[in-house]
Amino acid sequence: MITDTEIKVKGIQILTQHLGDVEAERFIALIQREPFDYTKWRQGLYEDLSIEEISQKAMSLRKKTSG
Repeated sequence: MITDTEIKVKGIQILTQHLGDVEAERFIALIQREPFDYTKWRQGLYEDLSIEEISQKAMSLRKKTSG
């Protein structure tokens, strides 16, 4: 298991890699400013996709990150 600090560092790295510095900071500010229930948000994230589509997305992401 990694430490809380390691999680924060990895999270910032991923955000800046995919969003850029400015948008990553905006994202963090938005999360801090608004009440946010991650679990509730996550539950609705893929509700319009079938299990097969979610599985395909997961397999595709795994291929990208492992190779």
